[in-house]
Amino acid sequence: MGTMFSSLRPTMHILARSAVVDFGIQWGLFIIAAALKTEKFYDLAGSGTFLLLTYLSLKWGETFHFRQMVQSGMVGVWGLRLGMYLFSRVLSEGEDRRFRHAKNNLGLFFIYWTVQAVWVWVTLLPTQILNAEKNDRPLTKRDYVGWGLFVVGFLLEIVADYQKAAFRANPDNVGKFINTGLWSISRHPNYLGEIILWAGLYISASSVMTGKQYLSVISPMFVYFLLTRVSGIPILEKYGMKKWGNNNLYRDYVNKTPVLWPKLW
Repeated sequence: MGTMFSSLRPTMHILARSAVVDFGIQWGLFIIAAALKTEKFYDLAGSGTFLLLTYLSLKWGETFHFRQMVQSGMVGVWGLRLGMYLFSRVLSEGEDRRFRHAKNNLGLFFIYWTVQAVWVWVTLLPTQILNAEKNDRPLTKRDYVGWGLFVVGFLLEIVADYQKAAFRANPDNVGKFINTGLWSISRHPNYLGEIILWAGLYISASSVMTGKQYLSVISPMFVYFLLTRVSGIPILEKYGMKKWGNNNLYRDYVNKTPVLWPKLW
């Protein structure tokens, strides 16, 4: 028992340090955002913290095994892509609908920034644990399955976002809802990709885990919970019904198209 907890100490030390950095960044930027009453750099702050904590966990772990580099590279590519995409979108649209009321409510705005800090730290748990491990192990099927799921999820997210952006850019689609491409088989294919890719990163990172480290499975579970119960799908579904609820075509789309997981039969 003593040996097990001894082996966990370096990892716990790194996780504690990353939590301090994470919450320090989000709360510090909250002060600036509250003073300016802006949400425009919220998503950029979140994705940037993902990149920073991934780098710091590698640096603090003092090892650079192949598995760690691949995993960290995947997180880095995802973070850069998502951060720039969301930042450019909020600049082009002028605002993020989620914050229309929150940025004028100091307490609620603080909760949003705190939730982002929790989201970053919890979601990155498997990668941080992996990067903190000094002992390397040979690659297994689990690694390739996990990386394969990441690629599938990442491509789903990219293609879905591209299709939606192209749809909105067409003047003929002003005021319309998208129901083509990936959006014809799922009402939220971008979120489906997000869930799949983080599940994949947990699976690959679990190749080096032992004991309580497996509890980091909370990472993909937390992502799923946030997107399906808190900030993602519920908000967009409510907005969709408010905007197109009287449109028979939209109601038919909602009735026939799954919320998240495409029908396989």
